[in-house]
Parts: sequence; structure tokens; C-alpha cells
Amino acid sequence: MNQPTAPELEFLKLLWKKQPCTARELHNAIAENFEWSYSTTRKTLERMGQKEFVLIETIGNKKSYTTKLDKVRVLANFAIDFASRILELDSPLPVAMFADSKLIDKSEIKELEKMLEKLSKEGKS
Repeated sequence: MNQPTAPELEFLKLLWKKQPCTARELHNAIAENFEWSYSTTRKTLERMGQKEFVLIETIGNKKSYTTKLDKVRVLANFAIDFASRILELDSPLPVAMFADSKLIDKSEIKELEKMLEKLSKEGKS
């Protein structure tokens, strides 16, 4: 799986919290963080559809976006990548680092711990 870019991850985070959303809703939510046009938002979402990161459905004359990526798996992949590439660690990051996350709820912590362990083992084989 390709890792989402920073802007793509921001869209995914919004969608994990509330979906489906229109391009306008997503654009308005990130307008403060990214100083780009609405057409750039639409183009980014279109590319995310091509990468199969989001499902694009047409409802009336509007397009609706829903994430196709599992939040825990994406975050685990980022954590493993950060640990190995940036920190040069061979073991997974401790799940405790996610304890105060606004993105992960308590019910997902165990799943994340298992995913980190699994991905770490896969990387060593």
C-alpha cells in the first residue's frame, strides 16, 4: 500500500471522524492548514480515488467521499516507517505513544498494538 501524502492524510483524518463528506466540506475544513484553491482540493480527492484511498460516489450533482483505508493500519504503517526510517529502531514504537491521541480511541489501542507488532515482524522477514 502506498503511504498517503501529508495533505491526503489530513483528508483521511477528517473522513475517519465524519463521513461521507463533499469536496466543499473537506475543503472548508482544511482551508486554514492548506492555502490552496478549491480546484486543488478536488484534484487531490480525485487522485485519492485513483489510488483507492477514498470511494467517490455521485449523489445528485455532488460527489461524496468516504475513506477506503483502515485508520489503524494507516497509522501503524506511519509509526513503523517513522520508527525505522527516522529513529532507526528495529522494534515497533510503544503503543503508549498513542494514549492521548485525538484520532485513536481506547477501543482501537489494542488493535493498533497488534498491527504494530505484525508490521514490525513483516518488515524483518
